[in-house]
Amino acid sequence: MTAIGFHASHEQIAPSQLLKDVVQAEQAGFDAAMCSDHFMPWSQRQGHSGFASSWLGAALASTEFNIGSVIAPGQRYHPAVVAQATATLGEMFPGRYWAALGAGQAMNEHVTGDRWPDHQTRRRRLEESADIIRRLHRGETVSRSGLVEVDTAYLYDRPADPIPTYGACITPASAQRAAVWADGIITLNQPGGQHHEVRKAYREAGGTGPVMLQAHLSWAPTRARAEEIAYDQWRTNVFGPPLDQDLPTPEHFDSAAAEVGLQTVLDAVWTSESAQQHIEWIVQAAEDFDAVYLHHVGQEQAPWLEVAAETILPAVNEELN
Repeated sequence: MTAIGFHASHEQIAPSQLLKDVVQAEQAGFDAAMCSDHFMPWSQRQGHSGFASSWLGAALASTEFNIGSVIAPGQRYHPAVVAQATATLGEMFPGRYWAALGAGQAMNEHVTGDRWPDHQTRRRRLEESADIIRRLHRGETVSRSGLVEVDTAYLYDRPADPIPTYGACITPASAQRAAVWADGIITLNQPGGQHHEVRKAYREAGGTGPVMLQAHLSWAPTRARAEEIAYDQWRTNVFGPPLDQDLPTPEHFDSAAAEVGLQTVLDAVWTSESAQQHIEWIVQAAEDFDAVYLHHVGQEQAPWLEVAAETILPAVNEELN
């Protein structure tokens, strides 16, 4: 059965509150959780960027379900450090942690002062980084020269079984490439059903691992409030490549979103006051994906988690069983 998970958004919520939210999510009946890994938020209105690796240790220790995270190795994080951090989580919490590796975005990676490379270079750097991480997880000693330099790296603490390393894929082209190296992929719900094209591309390229979906949604007791939340929090995150990958600061995203209309946001975010409508969206997504991680884009999660516990998750589970 498709797992229904909770997405913890570090760019929107302070880590202390997000820890309470993920605990409440497990109590609400979610099967699993995942989190983002940002250095900067998408907008000044969001205003948070907790360090995901620190938070993950606390979140896994405070819950019993599985929690994964999206990480961009290669610039802000050297892949040997990513391998060590993720292996440590896997060793402490066996079978409960996975990492999805992505090529990154300038808004998070430019802080190192290194040049932000072109798209194809980022893809090659991701694949080099994924190879380094996976080899270190297998217990190999790694030295490498290329887009990423590694000198005699070895991990002394590792889980008994390497953690799953998935590909974070937005486009069909990235999904095709991930089919070569990743244990599975995770993508986002996109206007026009583009996420289904990503899933198909991974399968057609020979990918056999799980295909997961992170779905952005907005729920509130009234339609007007649900739309207000979606527009306020997510209008800076409706841009596709290359814009969303190359803008460097929240101020740039806020400027780019100045002319974004409500309908553009509603095309990207499942928005409704109706619990039944959200149930239908989730069940439909679950027909095609192995896990669906729900991201209510509001900064206050408790009301959403309450309605999920009382109405949405029981109905979704009944439909899927």
